[in-house]
Amino acid sequence: MTPDVTAFFDNATNTISFVVKDPAGASCAIIDSVLDFDYSSGRTDTKSADEIIAHVEKHNLKVEWILESHVHADHLSAAPYLQEKIGGKIGIGKNITIVQDTFGKVFNEGTEFQRDGSQFDKLFEEGDSFMIGQLRGDVLHTPGHTPACMTYVIGDAAFVGDTLFMPDFGTARCDFPGGSSETLYQSIQKILALPDETRIFVGHDYKAPGRDEYAWETTVGEQKANNVHVGDGADKDSFVKMRDSRDATLAMPKLIIPSLQVNMRAGQMPEADEEGDVFLKVPVNKL
Repeated sequence: MTPDVTAFFDNATNTISFVVKDPAGASCAIIDSVLDFDYSSGRTDTKSADEIIAHVEKHNLKVEWILESHVHADHLSAAPYLQEKIGGKIGIGKNITIVQDTFGKVFNEGTEFQRDGSQFDKLFEEGDSFMIGQLRGDVLHTPGHTPACMTYVIGDAAFVGDTLFMPDFGTARCDFPGGSSETLYQSIQKILALPDETRIFVGHDYKAPGRDEYAWETTVGEQKANNVHVGDGADKDSFVKMRDSRDATLAMPKLIIPSLQVNMRAGQMPEADEEGDVFLKVPVNKL
């Protein structure tokens, strides 16, 4: 089946969120939503999520799933806000528990922070499937960028999160805790083993040099032929060398500190204090 895919581009974080609809009905899934966050003031806003809600309501859609491709380090998830407004079960990869354990220590969360993934409604693992109305989705575990990265193959479309970018931009960084360029290479080969005509939807775009427009849809065949990092049969050793040296030059994402604290909680803020105020921590010399 060929799902109907509507994209929502967030200029502040270069994130693309997707509404994926069963072409034979009104059921849909939302993938990688964004909660707007102004770091300088500490204020959140729901403008990006409200655009998705407006789309769902305009077309009388039924939200079955709110899916996360991984624990994002560059934007906050709006999953709980969307769930409250329009329903749906929140899902992520089972290895969220590894991310929670790692960053629970980084942020000194203490024993009250649950590291078992229980903040999410569903923890997916390799080989799992799910339904969006009559539309089947299959789950590939594609770690490397993070341990919990998943690719959702829904009909003829694959939603790869940060694992792959557009062919002219390449692949995801692997230098976060739990990341691995070798593992990423293997995960990408799993994606490239899908049929060539499979549509690939990427989670970010930054416009490669020489390209004027943002883009987020490509195909497996185009990635195999033209991806600047893994296309044309690039071997693992050369990829690992390139990826590791490139990652060594990259700064941390601007929103990594608030994003990780919120996203490892399925988009929930840390628990408020006795006066109802919410605080995010800034670990010093930890990242």
